[in-house]
Amino acid sequence: MSHFDAQELRQYLHQVMATFHKTATEVVMVVDRSGIHRAHKLDATLDHYHGKVRFHVLPAHCGHHLNPIEGFWRVMKDRIGAGRCFADLHQLYQRTRPVLMAHQARPMYAFHW
Repeated sequence: MSHFDAQELRQYLHQVMATFHKTATEVVMVVDRSGIHRAHKLDATLDHYHGKVRFHVLPAHCGHHLNPIEGFWRVMKDRIGAGRCFADLHQLYQRTRPVLMAHQARPMYAFHW
């Protein structure tokens, strides 16, 4: 299983800026305090786009009212059982798919926490 790392985030920033480079407004990305968003590997990229892109870092433990994905994770954990181990990937899929399908029918911004 792969994970998103600082190098991939740098590439994503370049893609975002390729899309928005002609706009006169600054691109603001709202991020949490995860290590990837604070990695020193991003410094050169953020310096390169200084004045064009900026991270707005959410306060620690800000909760779902500022960071909606946290509310989604809470719903996911409640439905499938936080910390639960599954025998195989198919079993995990069977438990998560209904939650994801319900989310698709009712997107995060429409949730009433």
